Amino acid sequence: MTTSTASNVAVVGPGAIGTAVTAALHQVGRAPRLYGRTARDQLALHTPTGEIVVPGPVRVEVTEDVTPIDLVFLAVKSTQVEAAPPWLIALCRPHTVVCVLQNGVEQEAIVAAHAPRCQVLPSIVWFPAQAQADGSVWLRAEARLTVPDIQPGRAVSEALSRSLCTVELATDFSSMAWRKLMQNALAGLMALTGRRVGMFASADIAELGLAYLRECLAVARAEGADLDDTVPREIVDSFRAYPADMGTSILADREAGRPLEWDVRNGVVQRRGRQHGIPTPVSDLVVPLLAAVSDGPG
Repeated sequence: MTTSTASNVAVVGPGAIGTAVTAALHQVGRAPRLYGRTARDQLALHTPTGEIVVPGPVRVEVTEDVTPIDLVFLAVKSTQVEAAPPWLIALCRPHTVVCVLQNGVEQEAIVAAHAPRCQVLPSIVWFPAQAQADGSVWLRAEARLTVPDIQPGRAVSEALSRSLCTVELATDFSSMAWRKLMQNALAGLMALTGRRVGMFASADIAELGLAYLRECLAVARAEGADLDDTVPREIVDSFRAYPADMGTSILADREAGRPLEWDVRNGVVQRRGRQHGIPTPVSDLVVPLLAAVSDGPG
């Protein structure tokens, strides 16, 4: 696969994560075509070492000149996937790789239903990127992706080679995906409280987080994940080490009144737990509350 020209790479959904990946591709001369809900003349990413400005445009309509390409980074949230099929149909051919930059462990199943002709590649996004009021994006830490160590994953690694975004090829991708899902599930508590990560400095919140993550760990192991007993404590400790003002995408969505990704981040633990006969008492409280915050009524 060749990724040396703009015609062979696209980003659908240049929000916070999509902008970071777009800037990484632009940085190494692989500027992608850009498609999304909001028309823009350019994208801007602020990093600890400076600003990267990517020329647009961001196109919002599927027209006849949108032709198939080799690699698509799909950076829309799981709550927005149903709006993506027109782009995927236009951009994809049988050998197109669609790298899904979303949360959860169900990326392939969710996206494949809308892109049956493509090779759908799940990924794990490990970096915090936050949208700013002026439309730019603030990258608060090193950008890193994890993808399965298969040929489509190696194509993604090649496309981002030598860029600001490091790509890790994982032989046990499932275990790493469940670990990240545990991290995302814990962040759901921030959406419920409307508080930033500093809330985990409170001992009672940290203990609640540990109880929740131990529940998540039991479900992850039942799904085949190879994760140590130390993982829940490691995740809580990492949250307590973050800057107190750091947010998360699900909190930003609540603050903006947008639908929450509660099902792929939190509901999946409850659903899979029931399938395996594993009690999920914390999920049984957290999930309906997140659903109510997201979808109402009221």
